Amino acid sequence: MRHNLLATLTALCLPGTPGLAGDAARGERLFRDCLACYSVIDETGATVARGGRTGPNLFGVIGRHAGSVPDFHYSTSMVAAGQSGLRWNEADFVIYVKDATAFLRDYLNDSDARGKMAYKLRDSEKARDVWAYLGTIASP
Repeated sequence: MRHNLLATLTALCLPGTPGLAGDAARGERLFRDCLACYSVIDETGATVARGGRTGPNLFGVIGRHAGSVPDFHYSTSMVAAGQSGLRWNEADFVIYVKDATAFLRDYLNDSDARGKMAYKLRDSEKARDVWAYLGTIASP
């Protein structure tokens, strides 16, 4: 079934549930693990965060349609998610990095959907921290 945004937002508003604001400084430290696969290169070609090229450039990821970086070879499922309206936001990012394939299967309501990202960041607080860091470096 397509990701239930209302359920996610409801859960985030429950007492005792951490808010969406992450710790960007901690996220910067955590993002070092991501550099094995990802780089952040701005629109001028300047490297903001040097890393691998297994994943797409994360510059401008916030609010970007999933599967839309030109010349990057995404899974067909990621492209389909973007074409179905998935734009990267914190709530979806936190769920996605826990298990990319599970997220895409749920989002697309397709048990055959697959993501390419093998790494799993299962700690939601850490994922929010990484998202907060990306917000400081990956915005056009």
